[in-house]
Amino acid sequence: MSYPEQMETVLIVEDDATMLRGLKDNFEFQGYRVLTAADGEEGLSTAINKKPDLIILDIMLPKINGYEVCRLVRKEDLDMPIIMLTAKGEESDVVLGLNLGADDYVTKPFSIKELLARTEAFLRRGRQTRQDVYEFADYRLDIPSRKLTCKGVEVKLSPKEFRLLELFVKKPGRALTRDEILNAAWGYDCFIGSRSIDRFVTTLRSKIEPDPHNPTFIHTIREIGYKFEPPEMDT
Repeated sequence: MSYPEQMETVLIVEDDATMLRGLKDNFEFQGYRVLTAADGEEGLSTAINKKPDLIILDIMLPKINGYEVCRLVRKEDLDMPIIMLTAKGEESDVVLGLNLGADDYVTKPFSIKELLARTEAFLRRGRQTRQDVYEFADYRLDIPSRKLTCKGVEVKLSPKEFRLLELFVKKPGRALTRDEILNAAWGYDCFIGSRSIDRFVTTLRSKIEPDPHNPTFIHTIREIGYKFEPPEMDT
């Protein structure tokens, strides 16, 4: 596995001392600066005050559980990726975490290599958030010129479709709720329903997906919304 391009800070919130030590050692070995917390209260305080580049967050924590930590972090308008660790495999637990603002989850027991790969994928994409041009597969999205091309040929998008794709490419690998999509692409003062968002996604898929009925880039997250995954995000 390649090392991070620069030293970035990862906060690990885990109450199991053995697991916390093991995660810390592995992440430090890969070149990350690591902050740790053994309960939710400490984890929340560290996240707010230190503003790490990414948070690895256990769900079952003393004082404040991981769900509440995630909710409060997002309430502070902190946008760093959050990967939740859970021993629960039930879909409802995953849905709750994603709805509260988590970006991904890993179910215990998990492969440390998988967790490191997911972390690096999020951080690698985060390094590119200020760029003006985004490329995925054969596509090139030029933000300043408001143009999408495929192999040099322009793909016509409506203004709303462009804003929707811009949102997706700027937040790759992140589960976006329909409310987040509505706010980012339309604004809270625009009164459209979730079905309208679904229709815009369907139309966008018809323009960029090799097979719109079996999407490669824009994936539906049941009960949540959508997630954009360019090929290099696959782990």
